[in-house]
Amino acid sequence: MSATVETLARTERLLVALDFDGTLAPLTDEPMAARMLPEAREAVTALAALPDTTVALVSGRALPDLRIIAEHDDDSALLLAGSHGAEFWTGGQAEATDDDAEAMALRDELRGKAEGLVEPWEGVWVEPKTFGFAVHTRLADEVTSATATEAMDELVRTEAPRWRRRLGHNIVEYAFRDEGKDTAVRVLRELTGATAVLFAGDDTTDEDALASLGEGDLGVLVGDRDTHASLTVPDIPAMAALLGRLAGLRAQAPRPGGLSRTDTA
Repeated sequence: MSATVETLARTERLLVALDFDGTLAPLTDEPMAARMLPEAREAVTALAALPDTTVALVSGRALPDLRIIAEHDDDSALLLAGSHGAEFWTGGQAEATDDDAEAMALRDELRGKAEGLVEPWEGVWVEPKTFGFAVHTRLADEVTSATATEAMDELVRTEAPRWRRRLGHNIVEYAFRDEGKDTAVRVLRELTGATAVLFAGDDTTDEDALASLGEGDLGVLVGDRDTHASLTVPDIPAMAALLGRLAGLRAQAPRPGGLSRTDTA
Protein backbone atom coordinates (compact mmCIF):
# COMPACT_ATOMS: atom_id res chain seq x y z
CA MET A 1 0.00 0.00 0.00
CA SER A 2 1.38 3.41 -0.97
CA ALA A 3 1.80 6.00 1.76
CA THR A 4 -0.06 9.29 1.82
CA VAL A 5 1.80 12.54 2.34
CA GLU A 6 0.52 12.60 5.92
CA THR A 7 1.82 9.14 6.79
CA LEU A 8 5.08 9.74 4.97
CA ALA A 9 5.68 12.85 7.10
CA ARG A 10 5.67 10.69 10.23
CA THR A 11 8.19 8.08 9.11
CA GLU A 12 11.34 7.79 11.21
CA ARG A 13 13.91 8.42 8.46
CA LEU A 14 12.67 9.90 5.19
CA LEU A 15 14.36 9.90 1.79
CA VAL A 16 12.97 12.36 -0.76
CA ALA A 17 14.43 11.43 -4.16
CA LEU A 18 13.57 13.80 -7.00
CA ASP A 19 14.15 13.89 -10.72
CA PHE A 20 15.35 17.32 -11.83
CA ASP A 21 14.28 18.22 -15.39
CA GLY A 22 10.52 18.48 -15.68
CA THR A 23 10.03 17.80 -11.96
CA LEU A 24 11.80 20.71 -10.27
CA ALA A 25 13.01 22.67 -13.30
CA PRO A 26 11.17 23.46 -16.55
CA LEU A 27 12.42 21.72 -19.69
CA THR A 28 14.54 24.06 -21.79
CA ASP A 29 15.87 24.15 -25.35
CA GLU A 30 19.37 24.62 -23.90
CA PRO A 31 19.86 21.80 -21.36
CA MET A 32 22.51 23.57 -19.29
CA ALA A 33 20.20 26.57 -18.81
CA ALA A 34 17.80 24.53 -16.66
CA ARG A 35 17.31 25.75 -13.08
CA MET A 36 14.85 24.92 -10.29
CA LEU A 37 11.81 27.10 -10.02
CA PRO A 38 12.17 29.31 -6.92
CA GLU A 39 9.23 27.64 -5.17
CA ALA A 40 10.73 24.21 -5.86
CA ARG A 41 14.10 25.25 -4.45
CA GLU A 42 12.41 26.71 -1.37
CA ALA A 43 10.56 23.44 -0.70
CA VAL A 44 13.66 21.30 -1.30
CA THR A 45 15.70 23.49 1.04
CA ALA A 46 13.03 23.29 3.75
CA LEU A 47 12.92 19.49 3.56
CA ALA A 48 16.70 19.10 3.56
CA ALA A 49 16.92 21.20 6.75
CA LEU A 50 14.68 18.85 8.73
CA PRO A 51 16.05 16.17 11.08
CA ASP A 52 16.12 12.58 9.82
CA THR A 53 15.31 13.78 6.30
CA THR A 54 17.50 13.37 3.23
CA VAL A 55 16.83 14.98 -0.14
CA ALA A 56 18.53 13.59 -3.25
CA LEU A 57 18.40 14.62 -6.88
CA VAL A 58 18.19 11.61 -9.20
CA SER A 59 18.87 12.45 -12.83
CA GLY A 60 19.96 11.08 -16.16
CA ARG A 61 22.38 13.99 -16.38
CA ALA A 62 26.08 13.35 -16.01
CA LEU A 63 27.10 14.19 -12.46
CA PRO A 64 29.22 17.28 -13.29
CA ASP A 65 26.35 18.73 -15.34
CA LEU A 66 23.83 17.94 -12.62
CA ARG A 67 25.94 19.83 -10.10
CA ILE A 68 25.97 22.90 -12.36
CA ILE A 69 22.26 23.05 -13.11
CA ALA A 70 21.33 22.25 -9.50
CA GLU A 71 23.74 24.96 -8.30
CA HIS A 72 25.18 22.33 -5.99
CA ASP A 73 28.35 23.16 -4.09
CA ASP A 74 30.52 21.05 -1.80
CA ASP A 75 28.61 22.22 1.27
CA SER A 76 25.19 21.31 -0.08
CA ALA A 77 22.99 19.06 2.02
CA LEU A 78 21.57 17.44 -1.12
CA LEU A 79 22.80 14.04 -2.28
CA LEU A 80 23.08 13.44 -6.01
CA ALA A 81 22.66 10.45 -8.29
CA GLY A 82 23.66 11.11 -11.88
CA SER A 83 23.66 9.04 -15.07
CA HIS A 84 20.50 7.20 -13.98
CA GLY A 85 22.17 5.86 -10.84
CA ALA A 86 25.67 5.09 -12.14
CA GLU A 87 27.27 8.11 -10.43
CA PHE A 88 26.79 9.47 -6.92
CA TRP A 89 27.71 12.50 -4.84
CA THR A 90 27.44 11.60 -1.17
CA GLY A 91 28.88 13.64 1.62
CA GLY A 92 31.25 15.76 -0.43
CA GLN A 93 32.67 13.26 -2.91
CA ALA A 94 31.91 11.74 -6.28
CA GLU A 95 31.67 7.98 -6.56
CA ALA A 96 31.24 5.17 -9.10
CA THR A 97 33.21 6.48 -12.06
CA ASP A 98 34.13 3.86 -14.64
CA ASP A 99 37.67 2.84 -15.57
CA ASP A 100 36.78 0.40 -18.36
CA ALA A 101 39.17 1.71 -21.01
CA GLU A 102 37.67 -0.38 -23.80
CA ALA A 103 34.12 0.80 -23.04
CA MET A 104 35.25 4.42 -22.81
CA ALA A 105 37.07 4.15 -26.14
CA LEU A 106 33.95 2.79 -27.83
CA ARG A 107 31.93 5.58 -26.22
CA ASP A 108 34.24 8.19 -27.73
CA GLU A 109 34.21 6.48 -31.14
CA LEU A 110 30.43 6.24 -31.32
CA ARG A 111 29.95 9.74 -29.98
CA GLY A 112 32.17 11.06 -32.76
CA LYS A 113 30.22 9.14 -35.37
CA ALA A 114 26.93 10.38 -33.93
CA GLU A 115 28.14 13.99 -34.07
CA GLY A 116 29.02 13.50 -37.72
CA LEU A 117 25.66 11.95 -38.50
CA VAL A 118 23.62 14.81 -37.01
CA GLU A 119 25.44 17.60 -38.86
CA PRO A 120 22.95 17.73 -41.79
CA TRP A 121 19.88 17.76 -39.55
CA GLU A 122 18.74 21.12 -38.27
CA GLY A 123 17.70 21.15 -34.62
CA VAL A 124 19.44 17.87 -33.72
CA TRP A 125 22.49 17.74 -31.49
CA VAL A 126 24.54 15.25 -29.45
CA GLU A 127 25.07 15.65 -25.71
CA PRO A 128 28.11 13.87 -24.23
CA LYS A 129 27.31 11.60 -21.30
CA THR A 130 29.68 9.94 -18.85
CA PHE A 131 28.82 6.47 -20.10
CA GLY A 132 27.55 7.20 -23.61
CA PHE A 133 25.74 10.01 -25.38
CA ALA A 134 22.28 11.46 -25.92
CA VAL A 135 20.66 12.83 -29.06
CA HIS A 136 18.34 15.82 -28.63
CA THR A 137 15.59 16.53 -31.15
CA ARG A 138 13.57 19.17 -29.29
CA LEU A 139 14.22 21.82 -31.96
CA ALA A 140 13.77 19.52 -34.96
CA ASP A 141 10.60 18.90 -36.91
CA GLU A 142 8.80 15.58 -36.61
CA VAL A 143 10.26 14.02 -39.77
CA THR A 144 13.82 15.06 -38.93
CA SER A 145 13.44 13.79 -35.38
CA ALA A 146 12.27 10.39 -36.56
CA THR A 147 15.03 10.17 -39.17
CA ALA A 148 17.74 11.10 -36.69
CA THR A 149 16.48 8.67 -34.07
CA GLU A 150 16.33 5.83 -36.61
CA ALA A 151 19.89 6.56 -37.75
CA MET A 152 21.20 6.61 -34.18
CA ASP A 153 19.39 3.40 -33.33
CA GLU A 154 20.99 1.72 -36.34
CA LEU A 155 24.45 3.00 -35.39
CA VAL A 156 24.25 1.70 -31.85
CA ARG A 157 22.45 -1.52 -32.80
CA THR A 158 25.24 -2.31 -35.24
CA GLU A 159 28.29 -1.28 -33.22
CA ALA A 160 27.19 -1.56 -29.58
CA PRO A 161 24.20 -3.93 -29.45
CA ARG A 162 24.47 -4.43 -25.68
CA TRP A 163 24.19 -0.74 -24.82
CA ARG A 164 21.06 0.40 -23.02
CA ARG A 165 18.66 2.65 -24.89
CA ARG A 166 16.39 5.14 -23.07
CA LEU A 167 13.73 7.28 -24.70
CA GLY A 168 12.59 10.51 -23.03
CA HIS A 169 11.08 13.89 -23.88
CA ASN A 170 12.59 14.64 -27.33
CA ILE A 171 15.74 12.76 -26.42
CA VAL A 172 17.14 9.28 -26.94
CA GLU A 173 20.08 8.18 -24.81
CA TYR A 174 22.54 5.31 -25.26
CA ALA A 175 24.86 4.01 -22.53
CA PHE A 176 27.15 1.09 -21.85
CA ARG A 177 26.13 1.13 -18.18
CA ASP A 178 22.79 -0.49 -17.39
CA GLU A 179 21.81 1.19 -14.12
CA GLY A 180 18.37 2.76 -13.88
CA LYS A 181 16.86 5.17 -11.39
CA ASP A 182 15.63 2.15 -9.42
CA THR A 183 19.33 1.50 -8.74
CA ALA A 184 19.74 5.04 -7.48
CA VAL A 185 16.78 4.73 -5.11
CA ARG A 186 18.01 1.39 -3.78
CA VAL A 187 21.54 2.69 -3.13
CA LEU A 188 20.27 5.90 -1.52
CA ARG A 189 17.77 4.01 0.64
CA GLU A 190 20.54 1.75 1.95
CA LEU A 191 22.95 4.67 2.43
CA THR A 192 20.49 6.75 4.45
CA GLY A 193 18.71 3.93 6.28
CA ALA A 194 15.42 5.39 5.07
CA THR A 195 12.25 3.88 6.51
CA ALA A 196 10.21 5.38 3.65
CA VAL A 197 10.90 7.00 0.28
CA LEU A 198 9.15 9.60 -1.81
CA PHE A 199 10.25 9.50 -5.44
CA ALA A 200 8.96 11.97 -8.01
CA GLY A 201 9.60 12.28 -11.73
CA ASP A 202 7.98 13.29 -15.00
CA ASP A 203 9.53 11.17 -17.75
CA THR A 204 9.36 7.54 -18.85
CA THR A 205 12.94 7.12 -17.58
CA ASP A 206 11.55 7.66 -14.06
CA GLU A 207 9.30 4.62 -14.26
CA ASP A 208 12.08 2.22 -13.18
CA ALA A 209 12.24 4.03 -9.85
CA LEU A 210 8.48 4.44 -9.51
CA ALA A 211 7.94 0.72 -10.15
CA SER A 212 10.57 -0.22 -7.55
CA LEU A 213 8.87 1.53 -4.62
CA GLY A 214 7.47 -0.62 -1.87
CA GLU A 215 4.84 -0.54 0.82
CA GLY A 216 4.98 2.69 2.77
CA ASP A 217 6.70 4.60 -0.06
CA LEU A 218 5.09 7.24 -2.26
CA GLY A 219 5.58 7.65 -6.02
CA VAL A 220 4.58 10.93 -7.66
CA LEU A 221 4.26 11.67 -11.37
CA VAL A 222 4.48 15.24 -12.60
CA GLY A 223 2.22 15.14 -15.65
CA ASP A 224 -0.56 12.99 -17.05
CA ARG A 225 0.14 9.56 -18.58
CA ASP A 226 0.10 5.88 -17.63
CA THR A 227 2.44 5.42 -14.69
CA HIS A 228 3.47 3.28 -11.72
CA ALA A 229 3.10 6.36 -9.51
CA SER A 230 0.29 6.32 -6.97
CA LEU A 231 -0.13 10.11 -7.02
CA THR A 232 -0.05 12.61 -9.89
CA VAL A 233 0.34 16.38 -9.92
CA PRO A 234 -0.15 18.53 -13.03
CA ASP A 235 3.03 20.60 -13.09
CA ILE A 236 6.17 21.77 -11.29
CA PRO A 237 4.44 24.41 -9.11
CA ALA A 238 2.05 21.70 -7.89
CA MET A 239 5.03 19.44 -7.17
CA ALA A 240 6.68 22.25 -5.22
CA ALA A 241 3.47 22.77 -3.25
CA LEU A 242 3.35 19.06 -2.39
CA LEU A 243 6.96 19.13 -1.19
CA GLY A 244 6.25 22.26 0.83
CA ARG A 245 3.26 20.58 2.42
CA LEU A 246 5.38 17.54 3.27
CA ALA A 247 8.02 19.79 4.84
CA GLY A 248 5.39 21.56 6.97
CA LEU A 249 3.80 18.31 8.13
CA ARG A 250 7.16 16.73 8.91
CA ALA A 251 8.29 19.76 10.89
CA GLN A 252 5.30 19.16 13.18
CA ALA A 253 5.44 15.35 13.15
CA PRO A 254 5.79 13.77 16.61
CA ARG A 255 9.18 12.36 17.51
CA PRO A 256 9.49 9.17 19.55
CA GLY A 257 8.35 10.10 23.05
CA GLY A 258 5.65 12.46 21.80
CA LEU A 259 7.68 15.60 21.06
CA SER A 260 7.28 17.35 17.76
CA ARG A 261 10.37 18.45 15.84
CA THR A 262 9.67 22.08 16.63
CA ASP A 263 9.41 21.21 20.35
CA THR A 264 13.04 20.05 20.27
CA ALA A 265 14.41 23.19 18.62
